[in-house]
Amino acid sequence: MPRQYTILRDMSGTSLGAPFEIATSTRGFEPLQDFHPVLETQELRSAEVVDFANDPQVHAMAPVMPTRLIAPVVMVEPQEDKPAWGISAVGADGSAYTGKGVLVSVLDTGIDSNHTAFAGVNLVEKDFSGDGNGDVQGHGTHCAGTVFGRTVANTRIGVAPGVDQALIGKVLGNDGRGDSQMLFQGMQWAANHGASVISMSLGFDFPGWVDDMVNNQGLPADFATSRALEGYRANLRMFDAVMLMIRRQAAFGAGTIVVAAAGNESKRNTNPDYKIGVSIPAAAEGVMAVGALEQGSNGLGVAYFSNTFPQIAAPGVGIVSAKTGGGLTPLNGTSMACPHVAGLAALWWEAIRSQPLPAKASVITSRLLAAAVTAPLASGVDVADRGVGLAQAP
Repeated sequence: MPRQYTILRDMSGTSLGAPFEIATSTRGFEPLQDFHPVLETQELRSAEVVDFANDPQVHAMAPVMPTRLIAPVVMVEPQEDKPAWGISAVGADGSAYTGKGVLVSVLDTGIDSNHTAFAGVNLVEKDFSGDGNGDVQGHGTHCAGTVFGRTVANTRIGVAPGVDQALIGKVLGNDGRGDSQMLFQGMQWAANHGASVISMSLGFDFPGWVDDMVNNQGLPADFATSRALEGYRANLRMFDAVMLMIRRQAAFGAGTIVVAAAGNESKRNTNPDYKIGVSIPAAAEGVMAVGALEQGSNGLGVAYFSNTFPQIAAPGVGIVSAKTGGGLTPLNGTSMACPHVAGLAALWWEAIRSQPLPAKASVITSRLLAAAVTAPLASGVDVADRGVGLAQAP
């Protein structure tokens, strides 16, 4: 039975050598002026997969896999209403920088472009879902508000409110779902158009894919799980390949920082050891994975739902931001933590550009990670759950 595959062609001529295998070193990735990666989708049978694997122009390939937004979490205990507390927690309200002149991209469910939080921002929208621009879910609007939203009802919601242009890629449909091809296309679009920061609060729907193959396609559970694992592995390698190519493009420019939510699958509230590791895209090499923090009486703690092994952490509980249709609303999740770090990355871009330092993605990434603090964290917070600490503004 044929399957849909995403194929990444590298015109410099790197060969896979085997299905789903990608280069793990820089061999074959020397900067070339004629470097033009191409993403395409084809329906292939098993024999054809092997043929494509031996094509010297094919760098990576993976079965098209479902994606979904990392849905906001309804907390077990109501949270005290503290509007936009994350802005001060990350030090954005005390920073001399606003993100002015930095091009950011939010890949999500779209955006409510008419919301007052985005007044004066040049929003370049592109739909990869087939549902058209706009945001029915509200998830993308909330995330974008945290990255660069303006003050609404006397409440500052944006970490980088000086951002005046943003690339909004709708890679999830009106039902909050999409697929890997949409996301890869969105990433390539954002990077090719010069985005300095890409924010992604979404994940791959492994359980949903298994369920679909069992209940809708009639496959045995073990066979469905095996196929899903194969697809998950291949897509992780595809992400690694795409990220490697994004880093390669930095040879001709400043580069792009890619930030992703760690995921909300952990359940520390039922069992302290019930911790799920970050999943793709946050698990891909070169992507900055962000965990979620919450306020507590003894300092900031890791939200019970936040997946473990993030690189860095940010506020993710009771985060007030823009609501589709107008006004503000609080949401919880690593989806809310991720745009805090994306906004901070924009501040760091502006800061480094004003200094006699090379304004490169690698430099901004290093500064962002090095500036993280642990003093505000409650005692006993596991380093595996919060990474280098609470992200901070320059």
